[in-house]
Amino acid sequence: MDLNIIRYFDSESESSSDDDFFTEYVLMRRPKIFRQRNPPLDTWDDLGFCQRYRLSKAIVMWLLNLIGCYLKTPTTRNHAISPLEQILLTLRFYATGTMQQCSGDFFGISKSAACKIIHLVSRVISTKLNYLITMPHTPAEIKEVVAKFYSIAKFPSVVGAIDCTHIRIISPGGENAELYRNRKDVFSINVQVVADADLKIRNIVARWPGSVHDSTIFNNSRVKHLMNSGQLGRCCLLGDRGYGLKQYLLTPLADPRTAAEKLYNESQIRTRNVVERTFGVWKRRFPCIGSQLRVKLENVQPIIVSTAILHNICIMNREDLPTCESVPDSIESESNIILPFSEIDQQYRGELITTYFSSLLNSHENPIIIE
Repeated sequence: MDLNIIRYFDSESESSSDDDFFTEYVLMRRPKIFRQRNPPLDTWDDLGFCQRYRLSKAIVMWLLNLIGCYLKTPTTRNHAISPLEQILLTLRFYATGTMQQCSGDFFGISKSAACKIIHLVSRVISTKLNYLITMPHTPAEIKEVVAKFYSIAKFPSVVGAIDCTHIRIISPGGENAELYRNRKDVFSINVQVVADADLKIRNIVARWPGSVHDSTIFNNSRVKHLMNSGQLGRCCLLGDRGYGLKQYLLTPLADPRTAAEKLYNESQIRTRNVVERTFGVWKRRFPCIGSQLRVKLENVQPIIVSTAILHNICIMNREDLPTCESVPDSIESESNIILPFSEIDQQYRGELITTYFSSLLNSHENPIIIE
């Protein structure tokens, strides 16, 4: 509660000594201030609005129809903040990556109110619209995803590209704070993402500290169980050497020698590059995760997931990426540690190279020129 402290002196006393006059402290509530709020939908044209909020007006109204009922205030007294204003305030925070107080000042809202609104909207989006982040599950959808990956560099049966990226945070404090310090000596959350050829996020894990290795996150994720159980058929994921080689998770060779091995590596890297591009587009569209999240630790995950959901909405609606200032270089999670793998998995990759990529090397469909 905001209070003002006013000091009253006894006017009848003529002495300046503290013992000769009576001092009284009175606590008074700070008066409420209602600042003017300009309607952004009417202030900016379509281009200016998209540059400032990262979503078009049509998508914002569609979003309002989906989650507006969860943001309604119990009363309209005292200039209650409408669901549309709450959504726009949150989008402004995502689009600028600045302090919450600055976003609140932009809307004529106090810092405390802006903080509550941003975290409320983030939690609503991350829980009510989480169905927009899902792995392909129907045969037709799997076939479409595999075909789009194949069109990149002729790599067969790929259903997703997997990698991790670090989202910077402030020090969470407490006994476990150092767990969040990554190899670049900054505090972060190590976020695992599976992306498809359209740069759409198909799976996300945003709960591990920055010091945790990529393979640990994958080994404890649902997507590993999904791939290991064969629910997606004989499809596979593509990852870097920070992951262990599996039949359902193919990694590049450390030292390719033959032409077929080089072709395998080139095709694997080019196809896997979509997840790196996804990180770039995602962080450029929402700079709040590309710079540093200055919020409490328990509020970090909803913001990361909600921005991923909004990124997918933009991809599905083919929203152009707004022009903006450059985002700081991302801290990616590629490791120089080569993890052990079984002979069965190594044999499976070898057979893929000797059969498929050797034949592809000698055919006219070879997508890559080996020097």
